[in-house]
Amino acid sequence: MTRWYGEDLAYIHDVGHAEFALSSAPGILEILRRSEIRDGLVVDLGCGSGQWARELVDAGYRVLGIDISEAMIEIARRRVPEAEFRVDSLFDADIPPCGAVTAVSEVLNYLFDEEAGGLTPLFRRVFEALVSGGVFVFDALGPGQVPSGTTARGSRVGEDWAVLSEREEDSERGTMERRIVSFRKVGEHYRRSDEVHRVRLYEPSELFAELGEVGFEVRTIRAYGDYPLGENHAAFVARKPA
Repeated sequence: MTRWYGEDLAYIHDVGHAEFALSSAPGILEILRRSEIRDGLVVDLGCGSGQWARELVDAGYRVLGIDISEAMIEIARRRVPEAEFRVDSLFDADIPPCGAVTAVSEVLNYLFDEEAGGLTPLFRRVFEALVSGGVFVFDALGPGQVPSGTTARGSRVGEDWAVLSEREEDSERGTMERRIVSFRKVGEHYRRSDEVHRVRLYEPSELFAELGEVGFEVRTIRAYGDYPLGENHAAFVARKPA
């Protein structure tokens, strides 16, 4: 089992943090329809527990979901048995020919597998996999998540779980660290799990330029339909020219 989104945190993320995937789904589905992608295969990178994959399958698409967390994939397979799921790094996994690729909820920011080459190699692989007129839809966090020199603390509580978190941003390195302590009720007791997640923060203009250099036609959006993204959080619709 990987040390990222292990069994307990994967469970908590699934039951307590589904809002982003479910709220952004109508807007992303509309992007696909306007791009005349109404069926066929969608590859979902960083698919997590399959919340977005469920929406895609219900809308008539075939889905291949890829995620580095075995625990997340186990949940996704139970939720969407009609889809195919693989445990793999986003930077190494084969992306088959498809009409669309998605990477929803800042998954490209994560540094779980320390991809040294940045996102451009991934952008090239996505471009090559897409059919003519296909689209790549994703969102990414930018700098300014936490004021310099401060620590942002938060907590969330559910019926059988609780999460404490701390975030600190390193403006010089362009990274942010999340320290997460989770508690999940198992039987009569609560089980504690600790994880540290590092993310790289990308300037939207930087990603826009990289996508353009690969060959995409790009537009930046600040909401998925009626669901607005947070501050310093941008989404991209990158189309492979027909």
